[in-house]
Amino acid sequence: EVQKHSVHTLVFRSLKRTHDMFVADNAKPIPLDEESHKVKMAVKLRTEYGSVLHMPTLKENLREKGGSNTGDPYGHKQYSGNQGQEVEYMVTGTHPYPPGPGVALTAETKVQRMPSESAAQSLAAALPASQSRLDANRTAAGVGDIYRHAGISERSQPPGMSMAIVEAGGNKNSALMPKKAPTMPKPQWHPPWKLYRVISGHLGWVRCIAVEPGNQWFVTGSADRTIKIWDLASGKLKLSLTGHISTVRGVIVSARSPYLFSCGEDKQVKCWDLEYNKVIRHYHGHLSAVYGLDLHPTIDVLVTCSRDSTARIWDVRTKASVHTLSGHTNAVATVKCQAAEPQIITGSHDTTIRLWDLVAGKTRVTLTNHKKSVRAVVLHPRHYTFASGSPDNIKQWKFPDGNFIQNLSGHNAIINTLAVNSDGVLVSGADNGTMHLWDWRTGYNFQRVHAAVQPGSLDSESGIFACVFDQSESRLLTAEADKTIKVYKEDDTATEETHPVSWKPEIIKRKRF
Repeated sequence: EVQKHSVHTLVFRSLKRTHDMFVADNAKPIPLDEESHKVKMAVKLRTEYGSVLHMPTLKENLREKGGSNTGDPYGHKQYSGNQGQEVEYMVTGTHPYPPGPGVALTAETKVQRMPSESAAQSLAAALPASQSRLDANRTAAGVGDIYRHAGISERSQPPGMSMAIVEAGGNKNSALMPKKAPTMPKPQWHPPWKLYRVISGHLGWVRCIAVEPGNQWFVTGSADRTIKIWDLASGKLKLSLTGHISTVRGVIVSARSPYLFSCGEDKQVKCWDLEYNKVIRHYHGHLSAVYGLDLHPTIDVLVTCSRDSTARIWDVRTKASVHTLSGHTNAVATVKCQAAEPQIITGSHDTTIRLWDLVAGKTRVTLTNHKKSVRAVVLHPRHYTFASGSPDNIKQWKFPDGNFIQNLSGHNAIINTLAVNSDGVLVSGADNGTMHLWDWRTGYNFQRVHAAVQPGSLDSESGIFACVFDQSESRLLTAEADKTIKVYKEDDTATEETHPVSWKPEIIKRKRF
């Protein structure tokens, strides 16, 4: 039988329990250790303000310290310039001063602080005019200004910005000019791209596209369940491959063997031998539609990503599943491989990008900056960087740790695909049929394209599912929702005069996330 208590007893028992729970001091900060704090602050001081520690101390600081010649709490000697006697100083550029008159400047005797402002000015007044100007220029800005702008390193200011000339015989320094706001660098000029061929033949949305390493032909996969191979120069159909029983979502041609790999919404991953035009291997394991695939550039490994929230690594030859990369919490939309670490990069509908350790089969880094699904990832062919596309932004990142570089804002649509060439032209293709071209380095959007849909198609069938540059990077191929493949090339007649960059050096207002 449960013993009945009065409300009074229950309340006080509850209070006691709460008190016991929160009375422990394990959440309180540990007491500060004076010695380690001093060491930490001395290190911080040297690291953060090493470039200005040799500058003279402000008069206010000395007044607060009562002008006494005492060391500061972090082990740096203080030096007062006004000690009732004329002191001669050895001026040696921006090196620290010796601690007293006639003392040689050695590793033991030099101090990190310089004389006070008044002492420095009286020294400047005593020097001849030319020498005074020379030394003033050599020690850059005024004493007070340096201390006020101690957070700004001298090197970051353009020459002429921080120069303050001490007039001979005068005691006033000209104020430091305000620092200019950072501006976007001028983007590299790229010729505009123009549509020059539309290829028809598929009976459904064209979902994926890949160019073979020899640049003779390219391959497309479609919602009509077929894979078609086309001649790149003429745009004529060479071959149709059937075998998938649902939409083909990914195709890639191997550079190491005469194989074509494909994947689709039928959960199948197939390896086609292009000498016999037959499927020679199946890779079984995904539990749902397979959305993308990529081949490792240096080893015989295939990586696929799926709606089952995983990416799988396959041994091409043995068909064995080497690793299942699990960690995403929603469909994995895109996967990319590279020879350098991290060797695998995935983008997912759970809004994250993951960089994977291929050997361990584990996540190295998870990037959570995007607010919406990441459907596209592209690696720069020359730089150790990559970009990811999402409806909120296109973001650029640095390998190996995924450090954020910049946002490319303005393509306000669901971005299905990204492609970049070694000239630094980044292309983003969207679900609404728009295509934006960007300068990779500056993030400047130099062209916007919205090609008309194929005659007989609805306007709503305007959508770009995939885009790729050919091996020469002079052609851009897009796979579209109007069942066509569109081929673009650079406008040979365009020059920087006829198509100038409509760029203004505006102040950068980039969002961090």
